[in-house]
Amino acid sequence: MSSPNINYRSLAEENANPFREAQIRDEPPQQQQQQQQRQATITKADDAKSFTAAAHLDANDHDNTVGDVDGEEEEDLHEHEDTPRNIMIHIVPETGKESHRWNHIEDLDSFFSRMYTYQQKHGFRVIALDELFQVLEFSFVVWLFTFTTHCINYDELFGNLPNRTKTTLDEVIIPTGVCITKFGFFTYLIIFIAAIYLGIRVLKMIYHITQYADIKRFYNTALGIEDSDLDNITWHEVQQRTRRVQAEQHMCIDKELLTELDIYHRVLRFKNYLVALMNKQLLPVRFHLPLIGEVVSLSRGMLLNIDFILFRGPGSPFQNNWQLRDEFAVRSNQTELAQRLSKLIFWVALVNLLLSPVIFLWQLIYFSFSYANILRKEPSALGLRTWSNYGRLYLRHFNELDHELDARLNRAYEYADRYLSSFSSPLAAVIARNLLFISGGVLLLILALGIYDEYVFQVEHVLTIIAVLTIIGVVCRTFIPDENMIWCPEQLMTAILAHVHYLPTEWKQQAHTAHVRNEFSNFFQFKAGYLLSEIFSPFVTPFVLIFVFRPKAMEIVKFFRSFTVSVRGVGNVCSFAQMDVRKHGNPDWQLNNSDLPDVANEPAQHLPPHHYAQQQQQQQQQSMIGGKTEMSLVRFTLNNPEWQMPKEASQFIKGIREHAIDELVKAKTASQPAARENPLTHSLISFGTIGEEYCSIANSVLAADLSPEQLQISQSITASRAGAGVGIGGAHAMGAGYVAGSDFGMLQMLQQNLGEPMSSTSMRPGLMSSSVGPAVAMDSMRRLRLSKAEGRIEGPTDTLLYSLYGGDPLLSKNRIGVTVADMCLSALYLHEVSQQKRLARQSRIDEADEQPGPSNRPSRPPGPSGLGLGSGSGSGSRHTVITSKAAESTPLLGNIRS
Repeated sequence: MSSPNINYRSLAEENANPFREAQIRDEPPQQQQQQQQRQATITKADDAKSFTAAAHLDANDHDNTVGDVDGEEEEDLHEHEDTPRNIMIHIVPETGKESHRWNHIEDLDSFFSRMYTYQQKHGFRVIALDELFQVLEFSFVVWLFTFTTHCINYDELFGNLPNRTKTTLDEVIIPTGVCITKFGFFTYLIIFIAAIYLGIRVLKMIYHITQYADIKRFYNTALGIEDSDLDNITWHEVQQRTRRVQAEQHMCIDKELLTELDIYHRVLRFKNYLVALMNKQLLPVRFHLPLIGEVVSLSRGMLLNIDFILFRGPGSPFQNNWQLRDEFAVRSNQTELAQRLSKLIFWVALVNLLLSPVIFLWQLIYFSFSYANILRKEPSALGLRTWSNYGRLYLRHFNELDHELDARLNRAYEYADRYLSSFSSPLAAVIARNLLFISGGVLLLILALGIYDEYVFQVEHVLTIIAVLTIIGVVCRTFIPDENMIWCPEQLMTAILAHVHYLPTEWKQQAHTAHVRNEFSNFFQFKAGYLLSEIFSPFVTPFVLIFVFRPKAMEIVKFFRSFTVSVRGVGNVCSFAQMDVRKHGNPDWQLNNSDLPDVANEPAQHLPPHHYAQQQQQQQQQSMIGGKTEMSLVRFTLNNPEWQMPKEASQFIKGIREHAIDELVKAKTASQPAARENPLTHSLISFGTIGEEYCSIANSVLAADLSPEQLQISQSITASRAGAGVGIGGAHAMGAGYVAGSDFGMLQMLQQNLGEPMSSTSMRPGLMSSSVGPAVAMDSMRRLRLSKAEGRIEGPTDTLLYSLYGGDPLLSKNRIGVTVADMCLSALYLHEVSQQKRLARQSRIDEADEQPGPSNRPSRPPGPSGLGLGSGSGSGSRHTVITSKAAESTPLLGNIRS
């Protein structure tokens, strides 16, 4: 895992290291003089050797960077070989020190992934025991299968032998020697295969334990974190300490310092690719089955096969954990690479088909053992719902760790369950009531007779009948609606959207329809359906790989070639995971005052139809559907406030907050009907309907007085849009107009939309209509261990809520809760802005159609069904995507070599 204690470092990096300067200042004068003398005695021969080694390392490094070195620079480099600059030297730390063993870790992806797993699974002892019990579970299943097949006398057990009054355990269990003599060829074959797998699994367990023992030493020595403290420390704190260790010891030799995004890239490199592939509809999620129709499913077995085919298997596009194969950088190799990938998918599918009976039997036994005790005590557990693998991948942000995703989906669980439970079929309800009545009557009769005479329970198959009747009752109760349930699908869908952040735009105002309900049930399925899909997936996966995934080989190759970039110190990553809103942002999610291009708002009639259509196609190919890039950036900045984001990202985040402040000022200075049309007002009202704690925050924001800073920001935005400015005095006049003229309209709107009436006194900043303040009310938002917390404990210092409401002491008492609430409001607000921009663009297109003369309307861009790569071009070919200049401008390793 870790190389010898050698740390390669350039002189420029060594001199720029702040930790080195502090160390030199702390040394005594004598040691400083000795250090200067040692540096003065370095000969030119030593410099030449060091420079030769550095040139070799730099050559490898330049292969993974974007751009080529000019010939003039190379000649200049050789001319100054006697006095090299920026040479790479290696520093051998003092031996015998545990803290110096983390220099130059070769596979940082695996190292950081194990670090994350170690923190989330609570330390070394838990992980070691879990690995050991996994091996014991497999051994137990093999032993139990052999024992129940050959070592039980079933005639004695079932009382089939005559003249038997009492059966003992020794009579039922066959002795070991006699049992072994009954083994046949099939049994020995199973034991032989199981022994081979068990041996491999034991070696893997030993390897994992040794690796995590190394991680334990890293936590205890380098990070200064004991295992007993893991539950009381956040991953954010672990990440910050790791960055300090990198600055001191250089775990990564290619960079002096690691950023938060670098660590996320290392842990989630392949997961980010899967998120982008899902958004581009390149994963085999939807397919047709005979006699069933369209099925939406993504089993764990399918995910493991896709991970093996694309990332980890021999012949996969990635040659190791951090580097894509060099052939993908050459455009002329696409056909050959697609054929190679197609063959790989075929052979993997064939192996799955051959092993499907064995895998099916194993999964049936595994799930039966795992859920037998739960179903015995709570049969209704099958009626519960869970987030499907398809839903988890569809709703996942770029650069979102597992515990962050789990926390977000757990907050939406109650709303999602209530939404789906609010739908009921009258026909199914009538049938379920009658079946429940009949099954309940039969069950009551059997129980009554059993109470009268216990011999009734010894009658053959009576217990089986009781179990079947119980299951029928549980299933029937799921189809009977709750008589006290209130029908509010739109409000529940709004609450779901606030937490999951991604839902199709076509669902807006359609939450009451059966179509939306059925589509959402693919994200949030019954536990019983999830188990059945996992158990029978071995028979479905091979055919889905061959007939659904294999035809997309060319599109997948183009995707990897066009959307892979090389990041210094990280390797090859998905370009969408960089969260570059200028390059991969969706125009519908951009704001005018963020200094980003707003092509979506350009009048269609000012562009030629073919140019507009081509522009729209390029934008859709380069962007993500549903604002995933923008939403991922907002979430990442909230959870990692120390991250030094690029200029474009900073402008985008700043633009969101300034745009929201401008709309808040307009809402408070406009009449009530105009305020209702404001995207921010609509978002705050929707935000307030989620729950009591959110309502308290929305009331505070809408009822607070405008600050001079907010008024000034609004005036500057209005002036920049209109081309003329308004003085600060005008801003104060606007604020005075708000206090005097529109207070009653705002109060009336709050009363109508957010509940109980509120007086102007109770709505001053810091005073809530409820007796519970915002910080106290938000305590119910987050009741997690610190190890599962999102972001840092202190929370971010610059958020959308703080921009709208200010740093109120009550609001800042629960900064983690503010982070969650701020992301919910940001998601709702961005969706409202995006919806408004789409409607405005459609209105302009319709107006162009109504103009006399030849139609200026451009060809309509692909709809939601054509998600980027899946949509064809004008020629109708599905393999002509990602061939535009915009797509070719993001090659893998610099300029395209054709």
